[in-house]
Amino acid sequence: MTTFNVVRFRVKDGRDENFLAAHRDGKARWPGLVAGHIIKTGERSYCLIGEWADAEAIKTARPQMIATLNSFRDTLDDLGGGNVTDAVSGEAVVDLTA
Repeated sequence: MTTFNVVRFRVKDGRDENFLAAHRDGKARWPGLVAGHIIKTGERSYCLIGEWADAEAIKTARPQMIATLNSFRDTLDDLGGGNVTDAVSGEAVVDLTA
């Protein structure tokens, strides 16, 4: 079943381009990713939205996603408790376009 993940980030002042560059040019083309987008949700605030064939695909790609995160971790502000991301994932339950 189609599964999505959403990851919220807050970028340090002046580091937006570094953050975005870490995802461009196939750097975030993780195995099993069907589609992915980064949206700007406010000043220095972004969300990554990924579409996957199923939950197993996310699980399999997790080590590569963490490696990508580690490549730009220094560009991120702490969201609280030492966390630089706020991530959730789950199976699609309603298709709004159907």
